[in-house]
Amino acid sequence: MPKGYWVSVYPTIEDPERLDVYNELAGPAVAAAGGRVLASIGSRVDAHEAGIAERVVLIEFDSFEQAVAARASAAYLEALAELPDGFERDFRIIEGLD
Repeated sequence: MPKGYWVSVYPTIEDPERLDVYNELAGPAVAAAGGRVLASIGSRVDAHEAGIAERVVLIEFDSFEQAVAARASAAYLEALAELPDGFERDFRIIEGLD
């Protein structure tokens, strides 16, 4: 069964401290849903073409369905409610090849 992945790119983060509450809630929510963080804050980025050398988060789940369910979980929705106003990120859930 193909794995599922959350891919988040943060084009700009003007005030990283404003993400603290989201991060405190999102980490346990992702872990409880079976997610494993593969790349996150502090990971090096070598951006090309239209890429932005900002924070990229990559989280792996055992299946695409598990990744979708984790995004819809009550615990993660609670974390999302704590994202600050005007915050921008590019978030997607993708299915792995196997």
